[in-house]
Amino acid sequence: MSPGALSARYRTALVTGASTGLGRAFAEMLLAEGVEVWGTARETARLPVRDKFHPVALELADGAAAEKIFLEAARAAGGFDLVVNNAGYGVFGSFAETDFSVWQKQIELMLVNTARLSHAALRGMLARRRGALVSISSLAAEFPLPYQAAYNVVKSGLSALNESLMLETEGTGVIIIDFRPGDYRTDFEGSVQRPAPVGESLLATDPAQKARLDRVWSAFGRLMASGPAPVHAAESLRRALLRGRSGTVRTGRFFQAVLSPLLARLGSLSLRRRILAKYFGL
Repeated sequence: MSPGALSARYRTALVTGASTGLGRAFAEMLLAEGVEVWGTARETARLPVRDKFHPVALELADGAAAEKIFLEAARAAGGFDLVVNNAGYGVFGSFAETDFSVWQKQIELMLVNTARLSHAALRGMLARRRGALVSISSLAAEFPLPYQAAYNVVKSGLSALNESLMLETEGTGVIIIDFRPGDYRTDFEGSVQRPAPVGESLLATDPAQKARLDRVWSAFGRLMASGPAPVHAAESLRRALLRGRSGTVRTGRFFQAVLSPLLARLGSLSLRRRILAKYFGL
């Protein structure tokens, strides 16, 4: 496909979390294709300055306010042909030893409020009988990450929502893409929150448990640093959009995106757990 082919299908797009990482790469790719892009961030100063790019200040933590801002942007755009739900963040810590409000906030922001934007976007697309809704899930939906429990819940929930919507939108002219990246070379690791344990901490009294957590954190950092550049994910999304049909897209290094899912499908859940334990040095 030649550059610019996407703009023949998608005139306008909204990308959440467009200031850095994968979101920035998605926005840049769409702009290069001639698509007019509305990109969101909590602070618009962090967003790129480009022709045909519209910065939008959006705080996903407030679901009602985020939906209102989304609808205002959609009206200004004359409707979005493409919506990419990408915004989110990581929290790393022991599930039991981290205050539950930390996990609750992450689930509400990244799952509940993202679903709310998907709901608003889908209503507009179905009314026009065209469009593409992309939700950035993760390979963590299939291979849950240790010490990132709520992130796993969020990504599994988004993938389940996407599967439901694929069935519901068949024959409507709207496509649903469940986009599952592995580790990419972004600043995601640097933005991951690491809350202090609450109460009497096993991590503070049991050196073996602390060593396990430290090994996982080190492995996580190495995997992120050695992953493909975000432009690789953007090209994967471009190809999926050009195919013009609903589906799941796994992307990243070969082992994560191709080999591991294949082994998981052919093997058992216990095999999947062993792969994960080996991967993170547990």
